[in-house]
Amino acid sequence: MRIFAGMKEQEWSENVILVDADYVDKVVFDLTVNFERMIGRQIPKADMAQWLECVALDGGLRPLDRGEKPEVRGERNVQVVLLHKHQQMENFVPGAFDELDGKAFAGPLGEFLISCVKVEDLTTMDDLFVDSMQVISNAAEVKRLIIVPDAEHIYNKVREGLRHADDEKRITVLTMQPMQGGNFKQEILGYSLMAALGIRGDEINSKS
Repeated sequence: MRIFAGMKEQEWSENVILVDADYVDKVVFDLTVNFERMIGRQIPKADMAQWLECVALDGGLRPLDRGEKPEVRGERNVQVVLLHKHQQMENFVPGAFDELDGKAFAGPLGEFLISCVKVEDLTTMDDLFVDSMQVISNAAEVKRLIIVPDAEHIYNKVREGLRHADDEKRITVLTMQPMQGGNFKQEILGYSLMAALGIRGDEINSKS
C-alpha cells in the first residue's frame, strides 16, 4: 500500500505521537456535551496545540532546560501522525486536516511537526493504525512513542502489537479508562482533553 510504504521509508524523530484523529474528535464531542450539562456553560472547541503538549507530557516529555531556547527550531522534534477518514476534526481548533498537514508549532517541549494521513479505501482505520504503530515502534531512531487508539475497538490488537516492542523504548498508550496492562505505560486520555477544552477541576468539584 503506497501510504504505508511511505511510512516505512521515512526517518522518524526520537519522539512520535500516533493518533486515531476521528476517534479523539468523537470523544471530545461526548465530553463537551456531558460537561456543558454538568457545569452549565458553553465549552469552546479543544485547542489542538495545547492538547498535543499535554499528550507529550503524559508520555514523559518535560520542558527543555531553562538554558536552552525552545523557540529555536530543531532543539527537540516531536512528530505527530494524525490518521483520519473524515475531512476535519469538528471539535478542535484548528481541525481541518488539509490545514494541519505539514504544519508545526514550537513551545516549551520542543517543535511539534504534524502529518495527516488519510485512510484510503484499500484498508481500514484499525489495520492502518496497528500497522503504523508497529512500523514506528520498530524504527531504531524512535525512543518515545505515544499512542492514542480507539481503545474500545482495537485495544487488544494494540497490546498484542506491542508485545515484543523494545524495552528500551518508552511507549505510552492513552485510553479513557484503565485497561489490562501490556508492554507499555498507560495514561488517561480524558485529562489532556479536558485541559485542551479549558475545563477546570474546581468547576467539576463545585458540581459534585
